[in-house]
Amino acid sequence: MTSARDALREAILTGAYLPGERLVEAQLIERLGASRFTVRLALQDMAAEGLVEIQRNRGAVVRKISLAETIEITQVRMVLEGLVAAHAAERVTAEQAAELDEIALLMRRAVETGEHRRYSDLNQRLHALVRTIAAHGTADRLIDTLKAQQARHQIMLALVPGRPQQSLPQHEAIVAAIRARDPKAAELAMRAHIASVIEVLTSLDDMP
Repeated sequence: MTSARDALREAILTGAYLPGERLVEAQLIERLGASRFTVRLALQDMAAEGLVEIQRNRGAVVRKISLAETIEITQVRMVLEGLVAAHAAERVTAEQAAELDEIALLMRRAVETGEHRRYSDLNQRLHALVRTIAAHGTADRLIDTLKAQQARHQIMLALVPGRPQQSLPQHEAIVAAIRARDPKAAELAMRAHIASVIEVLTSLDDMP
């Protein structure tokens, strides 16, 4: 059941199924190699995550998430990720601090060499490590769900010219605050970073 759900989730997040596209049970059974019962449970899980919508007479479709809703989601993430950064500052070990430093250094090098895809990957790695250090299970689950819902607009954000140069010092401030074991500074640095994401999203045109 879990593998079918994860495979469906990945297919939606990577664009194999587009917003508004109908998810036909018979096709999913074949694609996922799962039973009808398992596929229906997977669709229900995706609906609970906000990735799928169950429509009367149409069945399941990939949910369209507007830019306005993405901004609202990011506003909620700002609070949660600020909380997570504060917890990380309270719990970080010397070894974890060194790993944060290493990622920040690699991010700076990626900016200097114009490797935007690498920067994006390192960005995700840094945020994931902060969440691992914080070990706040509830916030972690909520952030995962929210990030999944805004995945397609996140791709747009990564393509904004100059975005890596803008966000690099923000990430370095987050790392510095966590290394200093300063929860308040870590929360403020993370919130400032996510606030800048909201600012960029606000300037974008919505996708069809």
